[in-house]
Amino acid sequence: MDQSSRYRVIVLIICVGSLLLLAHLFDHQILDKKYRDQAQSRTLIKRSISAPRGIVYDRNQELLVVNEPTYELEMIYQEVEEDMDIDLFCDLLGISIGDYEELKKTATSRRYFKKYIPITFLSNIEPVDFARFQEHLFRFPGFYSKLKNKRNYPSPHAAHVLGYISEVNNADIESQPEIYAIGDIKGTSGIERVYEDQLRGRKGVEYILKDNVGREIEEYNDGQLDNDATSGEDILTTLDVDLQAYGESLMENKRGSIVAIEPSTGEILSIISAPTYDPNKLSLGKTRSNTFLEMLSDSINEPLLDRPLQATYPPGSIFKPILSLIALQEGVWYGKKPMVCTGEYHVNKRKGFSQGCRDHPMPNNIQTALQYSCNTYYYQMVRDYIDRYGYNNPGQGLDELMGYLKQFGIGEKLGVDLLNEREGFRPSAAYYDKRINTREYSWKSTYILSLGIGQGELQLTTLQMANLAAIIANRGFYYTPHIIKSFASSDQIGLNYTEKQTVPIDSQHFETVIDGMDLVVRAGSGIRAYVPRLDICGKTGTSQNAGNDHSVFFAFAPKDDPKIAIAVYVENAGGGSSVAAPIAGLFIEKYLNDSIAPNRLRVEERIKGLNFVDLP
Repeated sequence: MDQSSRYRVIVLIICVGSLLLLAHLFDHQILDKKYRDQAQSRTLIKRSISAPRGIVYDRNQELLVVNEPTYELEMIYQEVEEDMDIDLFCDLLGISIGDYEELKKTATSRRYFKKYIPITFLSNIEPVDFARFQEHLFRFPGFYSKLKNKRNYPSPHAAHVLGYISEVNNADIESQPEIYAIGDIKGTSGIERVYEDQLRGRKGVEYILKDNVGREIEEYNDGQLDNDATSGEDILTTLDVDLQAYGESLMENKRGSIVAIEPSTGEILSIISAPTYDPNKLSLGKTRSNTFLEMLSDSINEPLLDRPLQATYPPGSIFKPILSLIALQEGVWYGKKPMVCTGEYHVNKRKGFSQGCRDHPMPNNIQTALQYSCNTYYYQMVRDYIDRYGYNNPGQGLDELMGYLKQFGIGEKLGVDLLNEREGFRPSAAYYDKRINTREYSWKSTYILSLGIGQGELQLTTLQMANLAAIIANRGFYYTPHIIKSFASSDQIGLNYTEKQTVPIDSQHFETVIDGMDLVVRAGSGIRAYVPRLDICGKTGTSQNAGNDHSVFFAFAPKDDPKIAIAVYVENAGGGSSVAAPIAGLFIEKYLNDSIAPNRLRVEERIKGLNFVDLP
């Protein structure tokens, strides 16, 4: 056979084979009723699988946030039948026909709505309703059940720290379309938002074959195309939930905050905003929206305000130890300097201007000035510092003082791993130049003497106050306060939380101030914070206010080898000695001794019985 003949034979074989194959396919797909019916009766559904969010623990492995199964109904609009039995549908789910129409309208009005893409129709279906509906799901083509998770809080504390989750909005989908789709959830506040990338996990996908009445038949291709969801990463926080709960009980019926830090690490042991709320109330559920609006509209108590980070206040006399350290470092003052205090400080004797103090023993040195919180002593100290370059050149001295305060973290965001931290305010010479100076008059140190006692324009957050206590406890250094202790997969939490930050104050000056703070608690204005054998060093403060004054106290303990630094701020509660100091003493005792001594339970009872929420 020549080459041409062989070629014709090969072509003929290929053509005959192709015809036979086409005939076979035609028989199976067109003529054979079995395969035709099977193809028409099956629908391939791609379904995403929600990833369980990571679990959150306290420092002692106590559960703070867990997942709770919740049921959801999705809708593919183009598959919904017009003659669907709406009455039965609504009866099974326990909703009205009006609810049905409103839910459908809401679902289809979203920006990313597509008729062929599953979209959340109804969330948080009660298990009883869901079980009843599931039996009849095949009657409602276009509707699909889905198992999701909502957050649950076994211990109803630390609401502001833990935060809450919400359904994603259009901006979330636009910015991260590869991660979020309609109906997904994400962290909205607190840890849930800060560590969203770690907590959310990775969604899975499954392909399901369904028959013509919506019943699932089998996995497609034996599940070879499916991907399992990957759970989010578990997080170990620095919080002590028992301590948190105790602090919240002390702050009931009060407005204010408590922040406690482990000085040696910067780990936040407790961070309390009062009034607080049960975080379960903002878990996904039918009553969540109403609860949120109620709290948002409470303009008096502002339960959603994260006071330790967002509220700023004059620190009052707890600023005196900081001013002492700076004045000693710069040689403007010396530790054993005495002063006569007659109960008032004369700013200008000729014109009769004076600032008040209180009746107390004469301050012979910095220690006794701190012990009795002598205002006269610190009016003179701040005046000497600001006027160190001359009475007519107060700006240079003030700006140098403010430069020191910046290194203490005053007027700066500390960088805590929580949201909405405010920087507070430290006034500069330029600030007073703009605010006070005129053609005829320029400001002098006598105008801003109140800075010496932590009043005036100086503004701090309670977190910053607690960090100041940690700096003094550590004799000159701190670690950035943080709430993360470790991840399930790693102990690495970031260099910004493990790098030591130092302040430019010599160590001997800290000992002078600490001895004074020791006297404050042993036999001074902070004696109500005293607990036997705990060696608490602290300082009271009374922050002047248009209404009742605010009660302030910061401290650390023990004096040597400190384990806790704390700041307490109670709005409208009066002097720091009467409310904030005993709260701090109880708090420290609870942490270091794990209980309150029987003979001190009356102090606890008194504090818990105080109510300041109805004050202006």
